[in-house]
Amino acid sequence: MVTTHNLGFPRIGAKRELKFALESYWRGQLSRDELKALAAQLRQSHWQEQSKLDLVPVGDFAFYDQVLDMSFTLGNLPDRARSFHGDQLDNYFRVARGRSAQDRDEHTSCCGGIAAGEMTKWFDTNYHYIVPEFTANTEFKLDASRLLEQLGDAIAQGIKAKPVIIGPVTYLWIGKAKDDSNKLALLERLLPVYSQLLDQLAALGVEWVQIDEPVLVTELSADWQYALDLAYHHLKSSRVKLLLATYFGTLQENTYLACNLPVAGLHLDAINARDEIQVVLNLLSSHKVLSLGVINGRNIWKTDLSAVLNWLEPIAKRLGKQLWIAPSCSLLHVPVDLASEKKLDAEVQSWLAFALQKLEELQILASALNEGRESVAAQLATNQAAIASRRTSSRVTNPVVKAAIAAITPALGQRKSAYPIRARKQAARLNLPLYPTTTIGSFPQTVEIRQARSQFKAGELNEEGYKIAMRAEIEHSVREQEALGLDVLVHGEAERNDMVEYFGEQLDGYAFSQYGWVQSYGSRCVKPPILFGDISRPKAMTVEWIKYAQSLTSKPIKGMLTGPVTILNWSFVRDDQPRSVSCYQLALAIREEVLDLEKEGVQIIQIDEAALREGLPLRKSQWQPYLDWAVESFRITANGMQDETQIHTHMCYSEFNDIIASIANMDADVITIETSRSDMELLHVFDEFKYPNEIGPGVYDIHSPNIPTQEHIVQLMKKAAERIPAERLWVNPDCGLKTRQWSEVIPALTHMVAAAKTLRGEV
Repeated sequence: MVTTHNLGFPRIGAKRELKFALESYWRGQLSRDELKALAAQLRQSHWQEQSKLDLVPVGDFAFYDQVLDMSFTLGNLPDRARSFHGDQLDNYFRVARGRSAQDRDEHTSCCGGIAAGEMTKWFDTNYHYIVPEFTANTEFKLDASRLLEQLGDAIAQGIKAKPVIIGPVTYLWIGKAKDDSNKLALLERLLPVYSQLLDQLAALGVEWVQIDEPVLVTELSADWQYALDLAYHHLKSSRVKLLLATYFGTLQENTYLACNLPVAGLHLDAINARDEIQVVLNLLSSHKVLSLGVINGRNIWKTDLSAVLNWLEPIAKRLGKQLWIAPSCSLLHVPVDLASEKKLDAEVQSWLAFALQKLEELQILASALNEGRESVAAQLATNQAAIASRRTSSRVTNPVVKAAIAAITPALGQRKSAYPIRARKQAARLNLPLYPTTTIGSFPQTVEIRQARSQFKAGELNEEGYKIAMRAEIEHSVREQEALGLDVLVHGEAERNDMVEYFGEQLDGYAFSQYGWVQSYGSRCVKPPILFGDISRPKAMTVEWIKYAQSLTSKPIKGMLTGPVTILNWSFVRDDQPRSVSCYQLALAIREEVLDLEKEGVQIIQIDEAALREGLPLRKSQWQPYLDWAVESFRITANGMQDETQIHTHMCYSEFNDIIASIANMDADVITIETSRSDMELLHVFDEFKYPNEIGPGVYDIHSPNIPTQEHIVQLMKKAAERIPAERLWVNPDCGLKTRQWSEVIPALTHMVAAAKTLRGEV
């Protein structure tokens, strides 16, 4: 009999219950006990929803981030957070976001919080984790209370529990050494703590533990490969059985190593590594379990169940009970329940599967393997009808768009003049001071904004009433920026629900869910639009709002757009054509918007590519083809205007030092980047790479409620000026200010503007 299991489940709740509870707690409106009770209810509900599985993941729930949970489990706290006493949960939030709950955090009242942990992308996903910090003196000490509490609850509820933990080598690999030490040297100290953890799980009667090592799908040096071998030979004496889980990619040169590690089972991502299954079958010992991720855990399209069975049935016959099946990775990356959708286009909805539906697909596959296809003939027929409907739908293909893609030439991605010529013309036109100040685009989404949007969508406010409300918010943003003394203003994006969904709603080829939320980090959730067909732009999307904002002030207003690569990477993308083709379609659509903004006299246009790096393949040897079409897509979008029009782009929370040449090739006049959490460490690349254009290194961590001081901002910018000439530096926050409150934004930007004036006075 084939065993079914899951690698992880979305923790935010079908209606984002965890998000709202966390934010209430941080505001001091919800007690700690109430927050913990809500979390317990969510876990119980999620376990019940997975109870038909043979094994259910436990420990995949986190209040903020599973990597941060692992750091606390291992006793690896940053030095700045070690001196705190009291409830561990509050210290956890201090590391995650710089402080815990208002009126509860004794440190906040006297010191303004601590520096939040650095945040970056989890492999190639849009999920952000808190980066573990190491030094040569790092020690580890087990605190399994979180995991053991969850496990105890699951066992009490009769759940067939499979604890989930991050493996020791991946944990070290994704962390950052804060000194010149070698992270791998810590493995010897770390492994005994893992052994203790596994012993405690065994004492509670656990049979299987899922230990995630996605590092195995990356290019590893011999030292890291040896570390994996060393680690699992150390852990093989454990009394639990280890299921080593890999996902997001292919094993390639790590295949032999993965198959021969002394573990009881191996999970292979059969969506990405389908071609490696036969090799793994030949290498894997007959006594080991092979778990195959046969359902895509990263996208929302229905699985072609009959096609999967065609290749899976012979494997099941060969392996028998040694075969397990699961989604390819944790379902953290997809929404919870498609059944919640009441307004989604019915035809498109018939093509989709969210987390719960993916588990239903898994059960159908298991029944077909265990009892024969005839036992689920009706379900397979329904599935085939949906697959055929999508394949033949006329809504998916637009001949006009196909022709436009075929007509793309290299000239479409070229500016009229080189950057030095453009820079002189732009300086003469804009007449900005040294260290010009600006923001990244969005301002706080207030209660009034959300209420007006909700009333408009519900039909309680007509279109004109909605426009009046949004214009009032835009004017408020402009007046506040003028009062602050910012040099380049933005309209604040009051009318935008999301930087990707807003554009998707105005493009043909997209569909939208009501409750298709996925976690990005902490309490931050996004609702990716569903890219199902060829993309085109029926009409202008932003021009009206930017024109209105510019009419209110003599200072330049940036036109704010999301770039094609970010729209692509932050959407649920169709899987029936290459991603590059969809990206080129988006590029042509956004290019039309750029040209329309320029026609209306907009002098500065920002095209955000926050997600450029996260689309990189996990293996460096595969990067260049992606970078070629991603950079070309940006250039198609950004390079149709006059020299005098200044093009900005923005990237956030990505280590991009190793792709800096490609970023330079984008040829944006100004790039703004996240640097505050890393204390300007990201700028080390400019010691060797002479970036030719202008740069705005972020000085205000907008993901934390902490307000930076003027002195701190001056210090950060002086670090930047050591590598980049002052005449090419801008001063700006790390990212948009949508998630912050005006009470935080005003003092932070006041300090930022004052810092810029101080810097000008010192030059």
